[in-house]
Amino acid sequence: MRVFLLHSHPVESSYGAALCRQARQGLEAAGHEVDYCDLYAEQFDPVLSRHERIVYHDESVNQEAVAGYVHRLKAAQALVLVTPIWHFGFPAILKGFFDRVFLPGVSFKLEGGRMQYTLKHITKLAAITTYGADRTKALIVGDPPRRIVKRVIRAQIHPMAKVLYLGQYSMNRTTAVARTRFLAAVQHEMQRF
Repeated sequence: MRVFLLHSHPVESSYGAALCRQARQGLEAAGHEVDYCDLYAEQFDPVLSRHERIVYHDESVNQEAVAGYVHRLKAAQALVLVTPIWHFGFPAILKGFFDRVFLPGVSFKLEGGRMQYTLKHITKLAAITTYGADRTKALIVGDPPRRIVKRVIRAQIHPMAKVLYLGQYSMNRTTAVARTRFLAAVQHEMQRF
């Protein structure tokens, strides 16, 4: 299976980077073909330009600025996100990826004024996340990243797709033992993915 592994942490020595390495090792050990995309290392520009917004609905030209990323997304059979959660949201670079790459003609089409989702070739979705806050605080605010993955992105892919959400909460107070345990869980889950 071709897996688009999308990583969005700016520090290559971070725990988030270690999680991404574990995810990649697990996926490769399971025999998956991994297209690894480190948005920071690739210097992805998250800003939707004025021109891109003007041509947003024009499928003949709207993908030009991000054609390589569109190709990678369309070639994927699975999508795995590895990202920190900051202020109960995705880093700007990942949000910008969704804004600039999940375009009309890529992730959806408008037909008769209604959205028809088009990433049906993606049959598996996973998100591996870290939160500074604990799970209770995340629940109180509705855990927006979890809902975006499990509802918004989920709606755009194959209707029978497997969706996995792994969250390491309380990073501000977690122990080395808990972090090691979560790293092992990530690799295990990706080997089963």
